[in-house]
Amino acid sequence: MALMLPFGASVAGAGGTAQAALNPAGFDFYVDSAMGPIKSRVFRANDGNTNRVVYLLDGMRAREDLNGWEIETNVAQALMDANINVVMPVGGASSFYADWTQPSTFLGMKPGTAPGDVTGSGASSVFSGGPGKSYTYKWETFITSDLRNALRDRLGFSPNRNGVVGVSMSGSAALMLAAFHPDQFSYASSNSGVPNMSTPGMRAAIRAAMLDCGGYNVDALASSESKWQHLDPAVFATRLKANNTRLWISAASAIPGGGDISAMATKEGMGIEAVALASTRMFQARLAVVGLGNVAYDFPPTGIHNWHTWEPQLIKQLPDLSSHIG
Repeated sequence: MALMLPFGASVAGAGGTAQAALNPAGFDFYVDSAMGPIKSRVFRANDGNTNRVVYLLDGMRAREDLNGWEIETNVAQALMDANINVVMPVGGASSFYADWTQPSTFLGMKPGTAPGDVTGSGASSVFSGGPGKSYTYKWETFITSDLRNALRDRLGFSPNRNGVVGVSMSGSAALMLAAFHPDQFSYASSNSGVPNMSTPGMRAAIRAAMLDCGGYNVDALASSESKWQHLDPAVFATRLKANNTRLWISAASAIPGGGDISAMATKEGMGIEAVALASTRMFQARLAVVGLGNVAYDFPPTGIHNWHTWEPQLIKQLPDLSSHIG
């Protein structure tokens, strides 16, 4: 099943037809970092509080203009109405929101130097330029230091007891951020993620998916076993237990629902969601072994790997999220 992952990657960060696009309730928030100025979109809680904050992370095909949660869903409004401040980092395609070892290159060649380069996705863009190719991705540091401190200093947002929600690629990233930065995140949610990267064949599948999603080289992300362990929730599950992090863990059935109308996207979404479901069920078993009980699971009877699944999933977990942050 892990070998199906690359074929689903095309829907992992895109989903169906955009529902919302730019939401005028949000504003651009730029923060300097080792990667240069990085934009986030911020939506203030309706009651004006600065203590309740949630970060919404994007999927594997994250764009450089807006976060997928804003492009494809209306969840920002629901969170604002629940008096929660929303932070949507923009960018980070194929990054797993991690600190990479080096810029993504192949054969030691800098981006844009190979003859016949073309832009776009897939293997044809291996040598093309782009984020994380001319510089080293440092997303974990950005979210847990640069962005966190800027939100505190410039907007007064609390840097503690925040929530972090991920989908697809960022499901495991949300868990990673909470595991290693428990003072910042008291709540973490993985929706249709791959929280067990130790499954045979999974790392090879991630390699292929990253190649398809922008021509990124996984060796620049994780070239050592210790780095893979830092990214794998099944490995650091004991940290989540020790932190007493509240978890929401979800994956759908891979059976199409009413909103899944595109034949090709539906087939891809079914395949990738089947992988996510299998990995999530294995992670559930792992949490049982380590004795982590501060967790809610949800496995919807229908839903494939797209925003039609993730938007209602976030709405469903909203009461749980609301009661475990701030």
